[in-house]
This record gives sequence, C-alpha cells and structure tokens, in this order.
Amino acid sequence: MIRLGGPVWADPRDTEGWIAAHKKAGYTACYCPLDGTTSDDTIRAFEEAAVSADLVIAEVGAWSNPLASDEATRRAALERCQQQLAVADRVGARCCVNIAGSRGQKWDGPDARDMTEETFDMIVETVRAIIDAVKPTRTYYTLETMPWMYPHTVDSYERLFRAIDRPRFAVHLDPVNMICSPSIYFNNGAMIRECVERLGPWIKSCHAKDIILQPNLTTHLDEVRPGTGGLDYRAFLESLDALAADVPLMLEHLTAEDDYAKAAAYIRSVARASGVPLHGEDR
Repeated sequence: MIRLGGPVWADPRDTEGWIAAHKKAGYTACYCPLDGTTSDDTIRAFEEAAVSADLVIAEVGAWSNPLASDEATRRAALERCQQQLAVADRVGARCCVNIAGSRGQKWDGPDARDMTEETFDMIVETVRAIIDAVKPTRTYYTLETMPWMYPHTVDSYERLFRAIDRPRFAVHLDPVNMICSPSIYFNNGAMIRECVERLGPWIKSCHAKDIILQPNLTTHLDEVRPGTGGLDYRAFLESLDALAADVPLMLEHLTAEDDYAKAAAYIRSVARASGVPLHGEDR
C-alpha cells in the first residue's frame, strides 16, 4: 500500500505540533528533519512519536556532491553522506537519499564527464565507502534517479547494483527526473511500469512531481505540480500498489502549502479512480 507524504509547515522541535500537521494534511509518511548533530534522546523521541502516529519516516536527505572536483568539497560531502546515513539508521528511516553528484560546477547539474565510465567507477567506489563506513542495519543508502547523471535509466540502476554489490544499497525512484526526451515523455507510463517491475524489491521511497513538454523549440521540459503535467500517475500508483511493501510517495519542490494540498488532492483523486488504496485514506 502507498503512503503519501510531503513537507509540513511546522517546527519539528515541537513534536506534537509536527505530528498534528502531518495528520491535518492526511500524510502517513514524512521527511526526516534531523541531522548528525541530533542527540540520541531526540532521535529516539522522534522515532517513537512517528511510530505512535503511524507515520513512516521515508527518507533522510544527504544532499551534497561526493564527486566534486574540489577535494575539500568532496571530502565534506562524503562525510555528510556518512553522517546522514547514520542518522537514517538511528531513526529507522526507510532510506538515506542523495544524487550521485556531478564533476561540474553545479552539484546537481550536467557535465560532460558525468556520463563516462570513469565517473561510473567513481560512483561505485563512493557509494561503497559511504555504506562500508556506516554499516547500516535498519536503513539503506539510495541514489535518486536523475536525467543527466547515473542512474538515469533502469538499465543503469541495475548496472550500479551489480557493480556496487552492497545489500544496503537500494533505489530511490523519481520518474520525472528520468523523462528527458519527447519519446519518453509520451510513453512515460510504460517507462514507470518497467522501472517498478525491474527495481521494485529495492524501491525504498519515491518522489511525486509532474512534468510538462512545452511547445516551443527545441525541447523544453519543465517540472510542475502533480496534476498539471503529463506524468502517468495511474501507471505510477498502480505499479507501486503492486509491490509488497508500503512505499512512501513524497511530494516535493512546491513553494506554498496550498500547492501541496492541491497536489495531494490530485494524487488522491487518481488513486480513487484507479482503485488504488492509499494508507490511512477512507475508501
């Protein structure tokens, strides 16, 4: 069963208010706002509050660039990834998530070197170093799919799995980030179904966004609010529902609370029309 989640407008230091904000939004999955400076007592209290509220901690972000060309930046990013993976393990989150990183100037931007065999090997060694340093037992380290860096396709994700060869490496699926051409855009439902069919057992969390192909030349693809683009949400929801685990589906990248409410309402409407149950929703 799918657990819908997203950001809330509440101070996570106020645990009761933070939980209440998720309940008000109808979320049964949450982002983890804690980091490596958080005390054990606080982490324990946070996890206990989430469990008592039937709120799954979906992911801990480790957003940084462990492939940075600058050595100091790279080392700091590697340390952050290890710290955040440790936090995810301590709090019982489904995963710790980052992108692979870029060798260019922008940490999440394209660079000609990012899709080379040399960079593939660097990603393998970096992910191994992160997982081996922490040795998680309750969570997984995941790489979010991206349009211009590995993993960008289901084939590249499977190849990374074989190369990294660590049982605590898993999948973070963001299908919008995999749509980088008109052919994929117009057939994204088939792409989503293939991803979930082949990667399903390792999918620990997903992002819920949308994308629209603009009519101006040459090719312009823009991220938009769920329900205002061309993502095949029926295929997305039906595919996730077929998995044995209750997978978090996390809204992101919107700027206003009202936009999140509209996005959640759209996803719920598609779920009802498709006969897909969402955890905690009245059917």
